[in-house]
Amino acid sequence: MCVFCDIAAGDVPATIVFEDDATLAFLDLRPLFPGHVLVVPKEHIETLAELPSEAIAPFFGSVQKLAVAVEAAMDAKGTFVAINNKVSQSVPHLHVHVVPRRPKDGLKGFFWPRHKYKDEAHIEAAASSIRAALAS
Repeated sequence: MCVFCDIAAGDVPATIVFEDDATLAFLDLRPLFPGHVLVVPKEHIETLAELPSEAIAPFFGSVQKLAVAVEAAMDAKGTFVAINNKVSQSVPHLHVHVVPRRPKDGLKGFFWPRHKYKDEAHIEAAASSIRAALAS
């Protein structure tokens, strides 16, 4: 099993911000910015090409919902939504990055510094904000 499958199974802890029957979203442990979320199918699917056609609309509906929530929750001006397929895919399980963005936030090209959360309270504050935005 892969680490994202282990998270979906509840065997590896993660800070979950959204879950439905087929999709799970959790905070990235090494975020570009606080509120950086990974959206994954619960089923082990390695790449976008392998996502069954009937799963595309529900999966990307969840991605869209998370993009709106992350922007609102983190008081961002927008989001960066991205998928790596095979090359630069650190975990061989389909995952979409939803990253809050602001003008002049320092991200240029694809060489981005990763930042850790300050502490558990910082992690929970970001997760709580996203959950609250999803509920509204």
